[in-house]
Amino acid sequence: MNFTAFCQPIFNEAINAYHVADSVDTPISNPYPAGTIENDLYLKAWIDTVQWHFEDIIRDPQIDPAEALVLKRRIDKSNQDRTDLVERIDSYFLTKYRDVAVLPDATINTESPAWAIDRLCILNLKIYHMREQVERTDAAPDHIARCQQKLNVLLEQQVDLSTAIDTLLDDIAAGRKYMKVYKQMKMYNDADTNPVLYGKK
Repeated sequence: MNFTAFCQPIFNEAINAYHVADSVDTPISNPYPAGTIENDLYLKAWIDTVQWHFEDIIRDPQIDPAEALVLKRRIDKSNQDRTDLVERIDSYFLTKYRDVAVLPDATINTESPAWAIDRLCILNLKIYHMREQVERTDAAPDHIARCQQKLNVLLEQQVDLSTAIDTLLDDIAAGRKYMKVYKQMKMYNDADTNPVLYGKK
């Protein structure tokens, strides 16, 4: 089974589980054992889904400024959690392919496998929510038609991105590509590199 065929049902499982209560305060109930790639993929989709709804809420023009600041802090933490998790998923691939003999003419990809999978997970979320719009019974026909066109593009993009990811993983496994992972050095989260933070020490 290709990796994208393996991970997408897990993404959708988490997305659907979130929407049962449809609340950003719903605690996660990850059905997969800790330390497994399945657990990380489920957590990835859960974090992305919660953040999707954070982004909806903070755009409310009537939101209380104090509540918006609290929400902004939650979004910042969610972003960091997402980044840390993507790097952990890349560590899974680095371990999986560590014994591959890299060919002399092997090339590097523009992004690591996990960052491509990150985009695929978010694409699944876009498809879920665009399909919601298509299925609305309270929207005008032209809105439904526009959303259906967008959904068609998203579904095509899902196929293309899945194919690209699986091809990349096949190339890494065969030594035609090699992985090189750079940690996301977010300076504004670091008390030693953000001038606003280290200036207050």
